Amino acid sequence: MTFPTSLRALNSRNYRLFFAGQGFSLLGNWMTLTTSAWLIYELSNNAFLVGFLPFANQIPVLLLAPLGGILGDRLPRQRLMWWLNILCAAQAATLAILTLTDAITVPRLLMLVTFRGLINAAEFPTRQSFIVDLVDRKADLPNAIALNSSLFNSARLIGPGIAGVLIATAGPGVCYLLDATSYAAILTSLLAMRVVRRGRRSKRKRGHPLSDLRAGIVYASKSPLLRPSLIMVPLVAMTGFAGSTLAPVFARDVYGGDSTTLGFMFSAVGAGALVSAIILARLPSPDGIAHWIVRGAFAIAIGQIGFALSPALPIALCFLAATGWGTVLTMAGNNTLVQSQVDDDKRSRVMGLFAMGQGMFPIGSITVGAAAASFGPRPAVIVAGIGTALAGLIFIRSSAAFRQVRPPRRPAPLPSDSQM
Repeated sequence: MTFPTSLRALNSRNYRLFFAGQGFSLLGNWMTLTTSAWLIYELSNNAFLVGFLPFANQIPVLLLAPLGGILGDRLPRQRLMWWLNILCAAQAATLAILTLTDAITVPRLLMLVTFRGLINAAEFPTRQSFIVDLVDRKADLPNAIALNSSLFNSARLIGPGIAGVLIATAGPGVCYLLDATSYAAILTSLLAMRVVRRGRRSKRKRGHPLSDLRAGIVYASKSPLLRPSLIMVPLVAMTGFAGSTLAPVFARDVYGGDSTTLGFMFSAVGAGALVSAIILARLPSPDGIAHWIVRGAFAIAIGQIGFALSPALPIALCFLAATGWGTVLTMAGNNTLVQSQVDDDKRSRVMGLFAMGQGMFPIGSITVGAAAASFGPRPAVIVAGIGTALAGLIFIRSSAAFRQVRPPRRPAPLPSDSQM
């Protein structure tokens, strides 16, 4: 079977296995993220802790992702991914046991969320660089990244809604239990792969880890194509997720809803994100993607400001969808731009820097949580939206990719039924 152009990365057997297995674990992961956000607000009734939860999850990524990237460049990525997913399953199972036995507390929840962040510090750069080993043709890498984003945001669309219903009907412990079992799929797919790693291992990787880290930083900082993306990503990570971070506060206190309302809000973000992921998957090449990145940044800004000012939930959901649309264009677009330019032997280290940029999210989340506790959630989200717009302007001024390539008028057309 041959897949159409918009799904061309699925022609690679290893990537098909990874894509299928990852789908289940991502669905469970989004259920857990939604459940934890709701649970900590129920346990604490504190808007600051709602913002502190993602801080606890992401601060290890901010501090340790570059070192995790060194692991991805030194060790067999397939084996490393298997063990990291084992740890993820164990973390979800522990959450399930504690919650089902009514032993969960705020400190225990934060401790386990932080432990998951430690895993993510190695898993994210390894997973991103592992993708290049899974596609048979390197030309299919941008499509593979876009399909991964589509999968991530499909789970983001479906998972929170399922979690919202399950929290209300069966309790949060069941959500954690389903997440733990979902890892069986990705573990099975990793065992079934026959991976040949691209590129050669350089002798430099056998040196001191800090020397490897420094080499990766110097390499990325000197590249006029990599540097703007690695600057923009942390700026958007700090300012572009305020609406999602404070969604539990808006759901309960602003719109008078419950966990089901929260599920709808996260799903709205996922719906918008899925649309933009499909746009990226249909792009025939990375050329012009910098213009989509800028559109995404301004969509996040408008979406957040509109969400903060929305008088009713249906209007708020539309603006949340706009933030999701912009988030994928900005983050996955920068991912594609970086991966299309980086050398294979430095890929995991550069993606570690990329992950560190995304790890700036906790700085933004704890700031917006504190601002919401002091001034209310609406002003906090408005200020964050203005910050995202400034990040887009900085990228326009600094990006060689934006200046050199004309924007595409539209993505490639979808294939007809006869081509499927």
